[in-house]
Amino acid sequence: MRRTLTGLALPDGALVVVACSGGADSLALAAATAFVAPRLGLRAGAFVVDHGLQPGSDTVAAQAAAKVRELGLDPVEVTRAQVRPAGGGPEEAARAARYAALEAAAALHTASVVLLGHTRDDQAEQVLLGLARGSGARSLAGMPPARGLFARPLLEVSRAQTEAVCATLGVVPWRDPHNSDPTYARVRARRAVAALDADLGPGVAAALARSAELLRDDADLLDELAAQARAALGPDPVGAAALAALAPALRRRVWRLLAAQAGAGSVSSVQVGQLDALVVRWRGQGPVDLPGGVVVTRQGDRIQLTSAGCAARAPVR
Repeated sequence: MRRTLTGLALPDGALVVVACSGGADSLALAAATAFVAPRLGLRAGAFVVDHGLQPGSDTVAAQAAAKVRELGLDPVEVTRAQVRPAGGGPEEAARAARYAALEAAAALHTASVVLLGHTRDDQAEQVLLGLARGSGARSLAGMPPARGLFARPLLEVSRAQTEAVCATLGVVPWRDPHNSDPTYARVRARRAVAALDADLGPGVAAALARSAELLRDDADLLDELAAQARAALGPDPVGAAALAALAPALRRRVWRLLAAQAGAGSVSSVQVGQLDALVVRWRGQGPVDLPGGVVVTRQGDRIQLTSAGCAARAPVR
């Protein structure tokens, strides 16, 4: 915790806020923040997000707020998330709503950072889900320790340790019934990690989290090289031959950059493979449709991305 807050180089008096669900992980994080932040000249508060997805969620949120106040955090705010259906399913919809609510609350209170209670076990489950999706190194890199407004100080801490902290403090955490519902992919991943731990021996979760850390360094470097490769293509229309000359790991990332610049949403690994076929297995095939209404075609040696809102779009530059 101290290393995380020190590394963020926050100014004296900055507000550090814990996103608290009332579960063991976030309560342990709240307790640690209440202890460490003042010693670094920082203020410590908490946001409790009520997703409104379960009966009595407002009561659970109020109880969580009361607990973090007792731990010494101030300000403490309960904020209601607006969960809307999304293409990624209920988990993705709840996650998007939660982050939007946290960002809005942080802006209102001028918070410098929002701390999230993801543990080493959560990281292992994230890596396992990435393996199941076959999404490549970036997905297997798991959750970053910090990105933008958010930081995760507990990625080297186990779930058992956060439970032990709560027991020591005499704090009774809330048990989310969704955490035992196999309808959710993260619950199935949690069970799978536990089964692997039992079959292969203890330490699987730690090993998966450690692999994520190593892969994150690799993915960061490849992303930087891909950005340089994209810039090196220059202002002229992107040519198929120039793309084909890139190493596959860079070319796949350049495709994602091109898609993002054209306004496409999240591009799957299957779609990246279809894009790649336009330059490495070109047989005159038809266009590739991407999220956001972006269409990618090849005309001679030129790769053209056209958005749904444009009847014609200039070749990518």
